[in-house]
Amino acid sequence: MTAVVGGPRMRQVRPDGYAGLWGPSASVTPMSMSLTAPRVLGDVIPGGLVRDALLVVGGAAFTALSAQVSIPLPFTPVPVTLQTFAVLLTGAALGTVRGTLSMLLYLMAGVLGAPVFSNHSSGWGGASFGYVIGFVVAAAVVGRLAERGATRGIARTAGVMVIGNLVIYAVGVPWLMAVAHVSFPRALALGVLPFLVGDAIKVAVAAGLFPATWRLTGHR
Repeated sequence: MTAVVGGPRMRQVRPDGYAGLWGPSASVTPMSMSLTAPRVLGDVIPGGLVRDALLVVGGAAFTALSAQVSIPLPFTPVPVTLQTFAVLLTGAALGTVRGTLSMLLYLMAGVLGAPVFSNHSSGWGGASFGYVIGFVVAAAVVGRLAERGATRGIARTAGVMVIGNLVIYAVGVPWLMAVAHVSFPRALALGVLPFLVGDAIKVAVAAGLFPATWRLTGHR
């Protein structure tokens, strides 16, 4: 028994599970190869718009919870948190659109008064708010790289996470300079250097986590 699918150049589905175009030059390929492979880990979860909405909300909630793991430093207005780690994981797992929407939701919730920023704070305009804006940009960049397969190997995943961190700093440091009225070297001392060791640890964790998760899902 043969099923026919498609338009003018019709494809046939044979009983052995293979599909191909009609005609003498038709090629035959397994049906499993004709299915769209997941580009990011979020695509592995079945579903449509409802799934996407839940992933967006879940990413924002994950970031809000991670922000509460906060260690204030006496010499800088920027605390040590797990926010950056959550942002990069969310962007890489959800992809460009969902990751960006998730961080926009997180940002807007905080601006509108929800206590989702570090130490259950909210609002905008503080010295560290530039980093929150950077979260949105970083999620978009990391998500795009992840969609191109950059989270399936250890070295490439590490590179993606480093790029994401640099994007966050590229937005957060100028904001810190403007709000705190400090020079660029001073902003680096306050808003970058104290966090480099923690960033390296987060990059290493993500570099092992993503390729391992891809293997567990059966997609490499």
